[in-house]
Amino acid sequence: MSADREPALGRDAEALTLRLRPGGAVQSRMSLRQPDALDLEYTRLMMGFLLFEPEPVHIVQIGLGGGSLAKFCHRYLPRARVTVVEIDPRVIALRDEFRVPPDDARLTVVQGDGADYVKAHPQTADVLLLDGYDDNGLPARLRGREFFEDCRRCLRHRGVLVANLHRQAADYAPCLHDLMALFPSGLLEVADEDLANSIVYASAADLGARLRADAILRPDTLAKEAWRQLMPTFRMIAATMALR
Repeated sequence: MSADREPALGRDAEALTLRLRPGGAVQSRMSLRQPDALDLEYTRLMMGFLLFEPEPVHIVQIGLGGGSLAKFCHRYLPRARVTVVEIDPRVIALRDEFRVPPDDARLTVVQGDGADYVKAHPQTADVLLLDGYDDNGLPARLRGREFFEDCRRCLRHRGVLVANLHRQAADYAPCLHDLMALFPSGLLEVADEDLANSIVYASAADLGARLRADAILRPDTLAKEAWRQLMPTFRMIAATMALR
């Protein structure tokens, strides 16, 4: 984020929003009625990793934003530990506004560079969520072959990388090309026609072989209220996988 620009909060009767600069795109949105819900479709798509890794032990998230993903994982995945790496202290300072829980044994928010973190922590993540946009798009340090190689090394053997890409950005095609080259047997892209976002799931292990035959049935490990939010998204991902 530019040093002379503060994050911009917007509030109405229904939601609190975060923009990384006044007039910029909405980065996060929190329902005031359901603050732990995933209010934006792309966040529900990112949680699609549960189809391939239903019981992660350690989730690493690059980019805090309004904390939607961190809150959801902390609440509904009680067996998982969540580490969030956010480079901008001004975004971290807004965590109370977005009702992100305080750090505890299962949630840690770290101020730091996501690229440095993945390089320094090989073989530690079951799931790596890449959602580290600034007000200019995806930072150069969070894309490119070297960075994605570090992401692959950060994952455990069956770990899953989930990358939020913007289909209209100039870096979209190069990022997708690098991910396809690094994860040739375990890559799935899901893009809702109504969204500018493209969500890419990547793993060294074959994703198709890990998709359960009963994928659209609620697993015992996932609460009913979480399942209600994610079920339509899970069905879309399973249908996309079936068309491959």
